[in-house]
Amino acid sequence: MALLPDRHPQKDFFILDISDVVAKDDMASMEHPLFSLATKPDMRHLVYKSGTSKLEIIPSGKGLPTIFDKDILIFCISQLMDMKNRGEKIGKRVRFSARELLIATNRPTNNLGYNRLEHAFQRLRGTTFTTNIATGNKIETRIFGLIDEGGFVRTADERFRLDYCEIVLSDWLMRAIEANEVVTISNDYFRLRRPLERRLYEIGRKHCGGQPKWQIGLAKLQEKTGSNAPLKKFRLNIRQIIEDDHTPFYRMELTAEDLVIFRPRSPQNELLPEIRLPGWAEDKARTIAREKGRDYYALRSDWLAFAKSEAAKGNPPKNAGAAFVAYCGKQDSLR
Repeated sequence: MALLPDRHPQKDFFILDISDVVAKDDMASMEHPLFSLATKPDMRHLVYKSGTSKLEIIPSGKGLPTIFDKDILIFCISQLMDMKNRGEKIGKRVRFSARELLIATNRPTNNLGYNRLEHAFQRLRGTTFTTNIATGNKIETRIFGLIDEGGFVRTADERFRLDYCEIVLSDWLMRAIEANEVVTISNDYFRLRRPLERRLYEIGRKHCGGQPKWQIGLAKLQEKTGSNAPLKKFRLNIRQIIEDDHTPFYRMELTAEDLVIFRPRSPQNELLPEIRLPGWAEDKARTIAREKGRDYYALRSDWLAFAKSEAAKGNPPKNAGAAFVAYCGKQDSLR
């Protein structure tokens, strides 16, 4: 099964608009199966245990939140982490246009795309989680929804068009953001068609990272994905995903002993080429920083972190100097 098309190709990856900040995912939900892999309403009451961690999930009237609903949280986490890295104040309330969300998560910007958002908000708000999974170095039994609120604001004129969306994230998620318990993920994650493919990428990204390899037993992997398929069917699904070979950054292998092995597609040093800023760009950026009352070295550090994370995914800047100067020029003045 082919990847979804890139519906909104970026012309300049290094101009930081809201729809193309670096995608970030929180590590707690990457570790544990908080989201359903079903494509139809999933009304199951679920309980997962892993060591001392326990997770109980009671669905909303619309069912469990799906792995595709999680795109909304990834989008919000990404925006907040980008603001935080630029030294801006962040809070639980995140406001954005539906179009920005749809573009950033590679969804069609048609009526179907907008209608699906409302159902996703209902599942994220209505599903009840009870867990002692740690976030922000705290372990407590907590009963919560992934978002406290979610909704749309429309214009009061005769067009009644959608103006913006607003979400209030749960304290559980905010602690992960404030403690930097997040990792960068590939934008190709949003092009994966199968829910199981997305979940496998999350698990590989969380556990394998940049190691030469990471392995896990097939039955244990099924438990971590949250799949309710018979083990025989799950094995066939894994083999098909391995054959299609679309998982961003990682290749997978299934051994005769039912071990699933994750390996990076390229050595880490090949994925992180050195990014050099020419002297003229640094001089121009310093001038811009002075004019805006900004810390030049903070700007340089933030941009290099962004550029290196994109280079690690195979998207190095074509003109590092021009991209860095453009980034500095887009920052708000503090004077």
